[in-house]
Amino acid sequence: MELSPMHIFLVLLIVLVLFGGRKLPELMRGLGQGIREFKDGMREQPPQTNPPPSSTPANPPAAAPSEPKK
Repeated sequence: MELSPMHIFLVLLIVLVLFGGRKLPELMRGLGQGIREFKDGMREQPPQTNPPPSSTPANPPAAAPSEPKK
């Protein structure tokens, strides 16, 4: 199924009726800011494939009890 210009126009008309002319610019502005923040966050943080190995063991061995229980 292809999106023809008529389909796009119909969807835009429905969105305009549902949200109104005043609310639509606010929604688009918020969407644009969210996308911009997401892109900035992706640029700042390089992808990390493997975490660096830790110098301490994850589970240290348990200490042996000093006296047996009675």
